Amino acid sequence: MALRRWEPFGGLERLRDEMDRLFEDFLPTRWLRSRPVARLRLPAVDLKETETEVILKADLPGVRKEDLNVEVTSDAVTLKGESTREKGEKGEGYYHRERSWGGFERTIPLPVEVKAEQAKAKYADGVLEITVPKTEAAKALQPHKVKIE
Repeated sequence: MALRRWEPFGGLERLRDEMDRLFEDFLPTRWLRSRPVARLRLPAVDLKETETEVILKADLPGVRKEDLNVEVTSDAVTLKGESTREKGEKGEGYYHRERSWGGFERTIPLPVEVKAEQAKAKYADGVLEITVPKTEAAKALQPHKVKIE
């Protein structure tokens, strides 16, 4: 009898494979492909820190400026918004549909403490940019190089 290495998650992998097979056998593939993409969507964000501020950029295609709400606290930024379906669309005649619409909310924790009351935001071409200055305490925490002798 040969020794076999114990795989702690091997059973879970097999269970997932069996469940996938069950759904593939039970539901026709065509039915699975025709279901709309989930309406929940979270905007993709970039978060950058400079010596004096934190900059957050969020991709929000199809969202109007009037439908956006931005809240900044000393340690997080919350984005809320909604995009709407184009008028006159009933879903007829589509071969494929991936573009989604509906509401979203996302809270992004910030790496340092910021001055929330001094936050500035601008929105152009579907990209929201939020700039928030760091607190003096956060600026003081900036690492500095130590010379090695």
